[in-house]
Amino acid sequence: MNWLERAGHYQEQKEDFVIITLVEVRGHAPRSAGSKMLVTKTDFHGSIGGGNLEKTAISKARALLEQTKQPTEFFNLKLNLQSGDFGIQCCGGEVKVMLERINTHRPSVVIFGAGHVGQALLGVLGLLPIDIYLIDSRQELVKNAIKPSTAKLITLHELIPEAAFATLPQNSILLILTHDHAEDLAILDTALKVDTYPFIGLIGSQVKWQTFQHELRKQGHSDETLERVHCPIGLENLKENHPGAIAISTAAQILALLQNQGVQLEP
Repeated sequence: MNWLERAGHYQEQKEDFVIITLVEVRGHAPRSAGSKMLVTKTDFHGSIGGGNLEKTAISKARALLEQTKQPTEFFNLKLNLQSGDFGIQCCGGEVKVMLERINTHRPSVVIFGAGHVGQALLGVLGLLPIDIYLIDSRQELVKNAIKPSTAKLITLHELIPEAAFATLPQNSILLILTHDHAEDLAILDTALKVDTYPFIGLIGSQVKWQTFQHELRKQGHSDETLERVHCPIGLENLKENHPGAIAISTAAQILALLQNQGVQLEP
């Protein structure tokens, strides 16, 4: 199996990996420029020359997999008699190595509420290569949801919307904007019991959020937990209430979040 086939395997398995490439070789080195290997958190495939060079590259690749803000990294290594972290490799040359982190998990955005704002969000976010879950207690709105041009849409009709959490990816971005404040509160209560959601957005005014905070504290949520909620959703300096404006503003907020996470959207 060549490295492209193995990369395809990692993609199918939704396992993030790093492509290690010898981009430049000066003097003598175990492998020539262009040599590649792949590294996951628990596996690797191929070789760029073994020894200290390869062990160093694998260590740096796995460190890259643990962080999200930097998708690419370079390092130079001299292959001389100086002791490296993983032994001596005295070929006499020097190499430049590139590490490229490949994220295999598509971002997922969950929209609770298929009303005017939910449909507008679907239209805007649907332009992106992401997974969108659209959930509503009203079957006709879910059934008649617009089909996004790029995103994969998963529609769920749930009479009790918070029941959908049993099937949602736990790293999803959550947007709560149903037609019923009681539904919003129940969904939010359930969402706050899981600490893996990177963003929880709630549509509404500051008055609505103050009322919700009072109720959520009575249900046992701490002030620290409540700080995870973004209300109102959208950019802070944009006060327009038109559904399309809210959708565009919220989409920009989500794009900024994905960028800060180091997520690379497919072209």
